[in-house]
Amino acid sequence: MKKTTTAIITCLLILSLTDSALAQTPAALTGQTKNYISTGMPILLIAPDATSAGMGDAGVASTPDIYSSHWNNAKFAFIDGDFGIGTTYTPWLRNLKVSDMNLLYLGAFKRINRRSTVAASLTYFSLGEIQGTDEHGQSRGTMHPNEFAADVTYAMKLNDRLSLGATGRYIHSDLTNGQSISDGSGYVTTQPATSIAADLGIYWQAPIDKSQDLAFGAFFSNLGAKLSYSNDDTKKEFLPANLRLGGRYTNHIDESNEITLLLDANKLLVPTPPVTVGDETYSDYYQNMTEYYNTGVVRGAIQSFFDAPGGISEELREIQLSVGGEYWYKQTLAARAGYFYESATKGGRQYLTFGFGLRYNILQFDISYLVPTTSFSSNPLSNTIRISLTVNFKSQKAAPTF
Repeated sequence: MKKTTTAIITCLLILSLTDSALAQTPAALTGQTKNYISTGMPILLIAPDATSAGMGDAGVASTPDIYSSHWNNAKFAFIDGDFGIGTTYTPWLRNLKVSDMNLLYLGAFKRINRRSTVAASLTYFSLGEIQGTDEHGQSRGTMHPNEFAADVTYAMKLNDRLSLGATGRYIHSDLTNGQSISDGSGYVTTQPATSIAADLGIYWQAPIDKSQDLAFGAFFSNLGAKLSYSNDDTKKEFLPANLRLGGRYTNHIDESNEITLLLDANKLLVPTPPVTVGDETYSDYYQNMTEYYNTGVVRGAIQSFFDAPGGISEELREIQLSVGGEYWYKQTLAARAGYFYESATKGGRQYLTFGFGLRYNILQFDISYLVPTTSFSSNPLSNTIRISLTVNFKSQKAAPTF
């Protein structure tokens, strides 16, 4: 593995195993304008499919598909088909010439009856092979860090326009393979972090007239216990609990042409880290951070709406926006584009996305591409192609064939 990857995994371990913020003095943080919210297992927020990824990562109210577990589980109740299976391959950090880090996704759904659908999915993130070394450059063995999440979903129509969804998820994150990791003051014995989480979704769709549709969705995801990579209970990481709200407008222009517009707003349900002000002492800052890490999951989700040190203006900056569009020709060829925005003080991810889809009978192939729009926009998927393949059996609206 290249040195670049070694540096990357080191950063991941530092974030997960050490209270890095406690190592900063108040003087170093005075006047700080950037206040990022970090969580454990951030891959749970990464788009698992090339379809929504091609539309700026918008999907809470998009047309139901095999990847609805990630975007809004309630959409499964309206999915077109009796059974389907899909998979996505996402190479990681290819822009940095890293060759063995990948994100893989596998999902499936089965309709039980006219109103109910069940689904399951598996997300697996491989960080490749890492040669561990100590501060003197001596080998500490080879690591194969990886993370995965497995979930099951049940979705049900309440009526012909409204549905609810619920998901249970098992999470496993093994970044060190049990090795001891230096935190700057000594070695910490590590362990895989595990957790149980739940998702809750609601979805509404209805026609405006014979050619136009509207849809809205709300999705709470990754609501679960914190992650711990060591025996130190004071350094547990929040899961990336998240609230996604959004809508869709679809115009069936004629028998051959269809256009869809999407808009999503995204907010982490994780407390904002405190920022030092004035001449606050190190002990005061340490106490503030200790209280932050001791915040419970439920309390943290509630206070995430009003706890930003910068007040309402900072809270608004914590909202990420996604806008996207999709055009279908004869339900066979699709073109997609979108834009994702995140405040520079909250991570600064801002990028354009593009995508293409091809549907033939029960098969669908999708591909997407991400292009950063700012010089400081650091995204592990920059200039990366993402590929999805879906098989949907017994579709109620069979796609035209060539």
